[in-house]
Amino acid sequence: MTGVLAGLEDARGFDLRGCDYFVGTSAGSVITARLADGETLRRPGSQVAGGASGEQPLLPNWAANSITAIAAPFAALGLRLGRMPGELARATALGLLGAAADETLDFVKRFPSGSTRWDGRLRVVAVDRGSGKRVVFGAPGGPRATVAQALAASCALPLVFSPAVIGGREYVDGAMWSPSNADVAPAGRDAEVLILSPMASLHGPFHAGVRAASLGAVLLEEAALTARGARPRVVTPDRASSAAIGQDIMSGDGLDQTRAAGYAQGLSL
Repeated sequence: MTGVLAGLEDARGFDLRGCDYFVGTSAGSVITARLADGETLRRPGSQVAGGASGEQPLLPNWAANSITAIAAPFAALGLRLGRMPGELARATALGLLGAAADETLDFVKRFPSGSTRWDGRLRVVAVDRGSGKRVVFGAPGGPRATVAQALAASCALPLVFSPAVIGGREYVDGAMWSPSNADVAPAGRDAEVLILSPMASLHGPFHAGVRAASLGAVLLEEAALTARGARPRVVTPDRASSAAIGQDIMSGDGLDQTRAAGYAQGLSL
């Protein structure tokens, strides 16, 4: 995601730190917090001197736009109707999984409350483990928390990281609701929305079921934004980026190659 955004900045000549709003889920929450905090995106080294891959998406733009246009009138209704069953299902599943994990996340040093605060632009998505409800930290009516606490909640993948405890409630990874959660973006008519969805790759090599479910979720959210009059665009890993990410999406190996592949893809957007 960092590579794609940096490549997009360099190709289009604008600074993403100036966005009106940022919505982040799981690892994406850390990137959006950095942008909202005024950080410059890292660029890769000389390994991307060849530039963009030029690869075209699997679906032509006209086909993707047609699917979105057809689904748009029904997307918001579908999301609303699926909310309560989704909450019950997630609460049940998270209860069965338990809260035990080997590691607890801590973002306090990286995002100290003295210098990193909610400025009205940042939204961080997590799931309440007890109720299964989606919560949006930083949004009006959202739970009170520091940015560091919200990031720990959004990234707390069950069985890998312990839930984040905030105000007596346990919160887990926002991807337990949706890998993208793009529909919570406060975007109205004519707003341009860029949605990065690395889990929704049209290519391998990681699990096809995860990719298919993620793609379905992000297309539904894209349609809901379109119904509001916004202009969303979904970016998923191209073939080179997918290969660089590899089979294990939690692995820290090959980060430089992954950033370089993402950067090359960003240049072509």
